[in-house]
Amino acid sequence: MTAVPRRRMVPAYLATGGRTRPGTAGFERLTVLYAAAAAPPQGLEHEHTRLWELLRPGALTVAEAAAHLRLPVSATVFLAADLVEAGCLNARAPIPRAQQTDRSIVERLLVGLRTLR
Repeated sequence: MTAVPRRRMVPAYLATGGRTRPGTAGFERLTVLYAAAAAPPQGLEHEHTRLWELLRPGALTVAEAAAHLRLPVSATVFLAADLVEAGCLNARAPIPRAQQTDRSIVERLLVGLRTLR
């Protein structure tokens, strides 16, 4: 007999508290989150506590945290924004993509290295 996947008891949209926008703007799915406080403040909802405990050992992106929590990324953004506002988490912008190197510079470098022989 195959195991039936367990469904969440509480729908993911309830994790946002019925809000349509997070309090803190600027979160992307690659925003890096990490715990800022030694212990979470009292009175956090269960989902907030789960996110804080997940990030206590080290940093994760919003998308990675959402996957671990089995929540949509949009709901995880709300949870993270709440914890950042409470001072429990810090958020850092994602590392920008590297720009492509100018090919002529690489070719001149290779010519220079070959002349050193």
